[in-house]
Amino acid sequence: PKRGPHNPFEEYGPKTKSLGSGFIITRDGYILTNDHVVSDSGQITVATQDGRQYIARLVGRDEKTDIALLKIDAKQDLPTAPLGNSDQVRVGEWVMAIGNPFGFDHSVTVGVVSARGRFIPGNYDEFIQTDASINPGNSGGPLIDLRGEVVGVNSAIYTRTGSNMGIGFAIPVNIVKEELPQLRAHGKVVRGWLG
Repeated sequence: PKRGPHNPFEEYGPKTKSLGSGFIITRDGYILTNDHVVSDSGQITVATQDGRQYIARLVGRDEKTDIALLKIDAKQDLPTAPLGNSDQVRVGEWVMAIGNPFGFDHSVTVGVVSARGRFIPGNYDEFIQTDASINPGNSGGPLIDLRGEVVGVNSAIYTRTGSNMGIGFAIPVNIVKEELPQLRAHGKVVRGWLG
């Protein structure tokens, strides 16, 4: 869904049938993706690289950071993507985005970290900006550093055309790691506030 014709920040996926990406973080089948990929979904189907398909359960979601946690029940241990340290990411560092752009599954694109701490109206305000090519369908896929560790979750692009213009945004993985215990235990993230 787009946020509106006046706003060049675009989230991926049509409302009726959302197509997105995700990655497995535990051997027993916990998966990270974007909240907007699963926000209006009924049944969530996960296809893994070996061609298998699973019906996933939505464990938890957080609209503010655009993160969702899914669970699939596989009969065997699954390969996982190691979570890195997004605080160590530096501007100019090479990164890779992996996802399912326009339905071309398991696509890898390469770029650099363009900036840190970017603000997108209505969302969390510490996005990683990258020029790695990100397009509709990449939502929820990992942004990986040269050590092979996930440093971000691809979430949005800046576009005037509907496709990549060299400005993509990812949620820092350290924020995601802080949220995971609450998502698993309560299905949501509870934040303190003043006022």
